[in-house]
Amino acid sequence: MKLLINLVLSMLSLFGTAQTFTHQDSIRGSITPERSWWDLNDYDLKVKVNPDQKYIQGSNTISYTVVSKHQRMQIDLQEPMKIDSVIRDGKQLLIEHDGNAHYITLEKEQSIGDQNSITVYFSGNPKVAVRAPWDGGFSWSEDSNGNSFVATSCQGLGASVWWPCKDHMYDEAEHMTISVTTPSHLMDVSNGQLINTEENADWSTYTWEVNNPINNYGVNVNIGDYTHFGETYQGEKGPLKVDYFVLKEDLEKAKKQFAQTSMMLEAFEHWFGPYPFYEDGFKLVQVPYLGMEHQSSVTYGNKFENGYLGSDLSGTGWGLKFDFIIIHEAGHEWFANNITYKDAADMWIHEGFTAYSENLYLNYHFSKEAARAYVIGTRKRIQNDIPIIGTYDVNSEGSGDMYYKGANILHMIRTMIGNDDQWRTILRGLNEEFYHQTVTTAQIESYIIKHSGIDLSSFFDQYLRTVQIPELELKQEKKTLYYRFNNVIDQFQMPFDLEIDGKLIRLEGSTKWKQIPTNSKKATVKTVEDYYITLKN
Repeated sequence: MKLLINLVLSMLSLFGTAQTFTHQDSIRGSITPERSWWDLNDYDLKVKVNPDQKYIQGSNTISYTVVSKHQRMQIDLQEPMKIDSVIRDGKQLLIEHDGNAHYITLEKEQSIGDQNSITVYFSGNPKVAVRAPWDGGFSWSEDSNGNSFVATSCQGLGASVWWPCKDHMYDEAEHMTISVTTPSHLMDVSNGQLINTEENADWSTYTWEVNNPINNYGVNVNIGDYTHFGETYQGEKGPLKVDYFVLKEDLEKAKKQFAQTSMMLEAFEHWFGPYPFYEDGFKLVQVPYLGMEHQSSVTYGNKFENGYLGSDLSGTGWGLKFDFIIIHEAGHEWFANNITYKDAADMWIHEGFTAYSENLYLNYHFSKEAARAYVIGTRKRIQNDIPIIGTYDVNSEGSGDMYYKGANILHMIRTMIGNDDQWRTILRGLNEEFYHQTVTTAQIESYIIKHSGIDLSSFFDQYLRTVQIPELELKQEKKTLYYRFNNVIDQFQMPFDLEIDGKLIRLEGSTKWKQIPTNSKKATVKTVEDYYITLKN
């Protein structure tokens, strides 16, 4: 049943017509034979950015370990970018092009256990992001003084929209250096720590080093007439270097608004465990678009206002108590950058947990009731168009409901557990168990089921793999209340709370009629808002 529901429903679009996937979708979204035989170790990315021509060129040295014998390697780079050449040991290698996938024939025998490398040279005018960060590519803009203001964003579309890489989420570089050459009057800010700067009359090169595993879309280039300020946060693992890079004209606004960063770190280290990238520091970097969760280099464009561009997504007022981009995008450091999905179909692991982090921030700094009101308030944004989980192996994301339906799923689990210390232990345990790993939904489900002590398997199937919202049906006969769930999958069961004559009672709901005695023939019955269900009475 689970597999059938996933197969059928995840293929439906908003209008009920089947999605079609192409050969390019398959070679982009699956672990092909040309990917599986080598384990990625390191990227050494060098890129020169010419804002006037909206042109980039550079190289990426890809270091890897051979895990099975093979001679053909897949490297991804999307048109209109071009691979100019691939070099190994000073020799140019043969390249076969198949759309955005490029197959390189390695002349030297690839023996198991060998650590080898190739250097890919590339150039071109990369895709321009029309509506960043949702469509991806380069954002070419200017500040109020006419200086170039440039940034990249590529979640979903993939890092190969601007640089050549192994563009599948299952395999991350363990280490990376990023060297970006910019016009001399500008500065680049990328991931990790700045380890070198070379300046001359016309161009400057900034080299950054990342000392933790990093997913491809988390790698970024940000170029502008930046000024810098920073602080040291005393966290669970000791002092954490925190840096801020903003346009000079926005310095004073940033100093005030970015005070929320330490509040975010305090709240999320409490709920999720230590910030996962102490060695690489934490940065907020101003960009000409809304923002994105680039690892250790979170980008910011929320106009130095609370809320989401000044609005409250929950409609409760609580969404105006924090800067959405600081809180949400930084929350991804735990869920997206520390714990990363293996397949785009499981993107809810990133977005559901991080949307949920918004109300945990409110819980920590305001109250549990504020958090509860906020997450319930976001339900009005749920569309129930297609399932949260997408189609596997074709780089296909599920519904945008992964954000706030995902958050409400987690809120329901917290309510079912009923012990906040246990729930906090589960959230922290996820970040410890899957520290710096890529994961599947099945792994996350299994961990929560095991550590909650509740069989949530049909609950996950219902809320992640269908668009149906459980309907609680009630009827009373004399002093007996009967209840069951409709609009659910076979074998659905879920513990839930019901208020009967002012008393909160925990019940075990399923598709079968169950009963509970009442004190009167007309009991007053109320559902509990914490459960995302409907009522048939």
